[in-house]
Formats: sequence, C-alpha cells, structure tokens
Amino acid sequence: MSPDHRRADRVAEGIREVVARFLTEGVKDPRVVGLVTVTGVEVTRDLRHARVYVTVLGDEAAHRSTLEGLASLAGHLRPLVARSLRLRLAPEIEFRRDETAQHATRIESLLARLRDDRPPAEAPPADADADD
Repeated sequence: MSPDHRRADRVAEGIREVVARFLTEGVKDPRVVGLVTVTGVEVTRDLRHARVYVTVLGDEAAHRSTLEGLASLAGHLRPLVARSLRLRLAPEIEFRRDETAQHATRIESLLARLRDDRPPAEAPPADADADD
C-alpha cells in the first residue's frame, strides 16, 4: 500500500469521525431529520474531494430532506475538518446516500424468491444407506 493511499485512508477515517461527531452534537438545520449515520467516507488520493456516505432512518422524504440539509452544511464542515485533522486544505465534502443495505435487502429478496420457486429437494432413496 502506497503512502498516499494510507494517508487518504487516515484522512477518510478522520473525516468520518468529525462528521459523525458533528451530527450527534445536534445539527440545527431543520431539513436534517431522523437519525443520520455516517457509514463510510471515500477520499481521492490528492485529498481534494471526499464522499461521505450516510444512512437516514425514515422514509424517502426524510432521506431527500436530510441530504439537502447536509449538502448545505458541507461548506461549514470543511473548516471544521481542516482544524480537527490539521489539514492545510480540507477536501470538498459531498454527501451521498449509502444504498448498501437496500442492495443487500433486494439481493436477499431475490434469493428467497429463487428458493421459493425451486422444487423441493428430493430425498435420497430409503435403501441407499442400507448395507448389502
């Protein structure tokens, strides 16, 4: 692993911690509704851009509203991230919805449908285990 890659990973983890702390200390933007969880952060190798993945407890309207609110807070978070991580330049922060859980649920649903549509496995013949 290259030193640039390790540094990007450390910065990503630092951003995740700073943003999560910021969100738990009470965001004042009324658009940020429900419980918001930071699930991951991806940072470009040059540290200029960061994608912060979040999940929101609530319906689709809560997701949209929260992402709008977080997008407007991104500019406020940059100097906070720079100070906390002692970076000369903080990356541009972009919030994205983490859809991993939705994908997992969909895959599980598809697998369940396949299992339900499949004919039951045939039992081995009763005399197959008998010794001659």
